[in-house]
Amino acid sequence: MSHSQICIMITILIYLGAMLYIGIRCSKSSNTVDDFYLGGRKLGPVVTAMSAEASDMSSWLLMGLPGLAYLTGSADAFWTATGLAIGTYINWLFIAKRLRCFSQTLDAITLPQFFFKRFRGKNRAISGFTAIMIVIFFVPYTASGFAACGKLFASLFGVSYHLALIISAIVIVSYCTLGGFLAASFTDLVQSIVMTMAIIIILSFGIYTAGGFREVVENAQSLSGYLSLTQTYVSENETTTYSSLTIFSKLAWGLGYFGMPHILLRFMAIQDAAKLQLSRRIA
Repeated sequence: MSHSQICIMITILIYLGAMLYIGIRCSKSSNTVDDFYLGGRKLGPVVTAMSAEASDMSSWLLMGLPGLAYLTGSADAFWTATGLAIGTYINWLFIAKRLRCFSQTLDAITLPQFFFKRFRGKNRAISGFTAIMIVIFFVPYTASGFAACGKLFASLFGVSYHLALIISAIVIVSYCTLGGFLAASFTDLVQSIVMTMAIIIILSFGIYTAGGFREVVENAQSLSGYLSLTQTYVSENETTTYSSLTIFSKLAWGLGYFGMPHILLRFMAIQDAAKLQLSRRIA
């Protein structure tokens, strides 16, 4: 290993150790089922906002979307990000407070339980259907997060992808099992801070390395269709044109926010529903 790889390895080990420590500390506060699943509804506005966004905008934001933009130009990433931004805002604006108040009134700590109690137990199928949908769609979603960890470590250190994936999964499952929802929320808070700093530093370093902002823009302008919002860059001499249907399909990514359990649970767990406006602004 090179000196830089050793430094990166030490940093990652410290980080993983810190995540496990948070899980152990949070386990002392998880004394009831409500504590484990919703953190006793004690989250502050900052933790609620930052953990909600970090739990969603993880590997796809730092690795997937920038890679897509770099490869195909502005259009794909721009319309996707726009749809996600709109979906995020509307979700916080219209869903958060209602879900927080309803779930507490009904004493519901999971989404399947919330739907069952919301409709007064008239149809048990709705809670079962909700649970099945979460399992079906969150198995690949969770797997993609583990895969990102494996790819990251494999590319950094040249180690086995599967070994890196297994180690990452063990750490993540351990602190979630130990500390429950509180551990997941506070580790996401830490991760959101790290991701925000990383985005700013990498963007600044990239522009500096390229010779300045003007050079970056001039290079992008020299590539046909690269900065267009209606074309996808394929190669220097080839682009494909977006249809209205394609644009609306990219914008439709934002619709997913209204059904994402890991975000909706943050709404249910905030201590004071009146602080959700502050959380929305932070998010």
